[in-house]
Amino acid sequence: MKRLFLRVSCLLAVCAGAGQSQTLSPHWGELTANDFVKALAQSGGTCALPFGIVEKHGPSGPLATDLIDVRYATELATKQSYTIIFPEYYFGQIFEARHQPGTIAYSTKLQLELLQETVSEMARNGCKKVIIISGHGGNTNLIQFFAQTQLDTPKDYLVYAITGGGGGNGAAPNPAAAPSKPGVDGHAGEGEISNVMASRPELAHPERAGEESGKDQKRLDLPQGVYTGIWWYASFPNHYQGDAAGANAARGKAMAEAKANQIAAAIRAIKSDTMGPRLQKEFFEAAGHPTDTKQ
Repeated sequence: MKRLFLRVSCLLAVCAGAGQSQTLSPHWGELTANDFVKALAQSGGTCALPFGIVEKHGPSGPLATDLIDVRYATELATKQSYTIIFPEYYFGQIFEARHQPGTIAYSTKLQLELLQETVSEMARNGCKKVIIISGHGGNTNLIQFFAQTQLDTPKDYLVYAITGGGGGNGAAPNPAAAPSKPGVDGHAGEGEISNVMASRPELAHPERAGEESGKDQKRLDLPQGVYTGIWWYASFPNHYQGDAAGANAARGKAMAEAKANQIAAAIRAIKSDTMGPRLQKEFFEAAGHPTDTKQ
């Protein structure tokens, strides 16, 4: 009987320990120092950096729409594949919205330096696989360029980027994630505002959608393949694209779940990736003495 009691006690202790590890918060700032170490082990050394922005989102969305949406989808993803989520990060590229109230646009130099310092600090704390998750279309080129710059000097960590922008028109198999009609999605359109309504409905105002125009003004006439930074302002001076009037929480929930599934699948693949770190190490060794590289 005593032996049975000990077995049961041990089993309960194991279950309690398992339950404790499963209930660790995924949020970096909510963990104690000791729990952070446990969380790092549970995440397999992966840490996510959901990257949003603070900018106008038409007449219907809060300034932090992209940040709210990407963090919500990431949080849902961690329920499928646990990883540590870095605190709110919105220090990205948004020069095209500097004429709108509430927009926070940091200098290019600061954007790159702060992102490098942040990633380096994450790595110093044990995050050997840093996953930057883009929630803002204007950050896509910045993030991809930043990821490429990681090859300039040897590093003992690897940066992965999940891009795709913050728009609400991503493909999803669930019909509930589809727009109510063609042309309503885009920046601050039905999709993005629906996403906000899935997690923070009190911050969304689809009833105000008609107060401004989200139509393309087509004020530039340039040949295909010609790019200029003023293109967005030329098309959407209200910093609003589409029509958010039909935004609803049900669509937002379906879209967020679809995005979370994509993020979770990426996290799982990154956790199991052994080739990327090995090749990066090989590359840095070869880059130190390029004349020895076999031609």
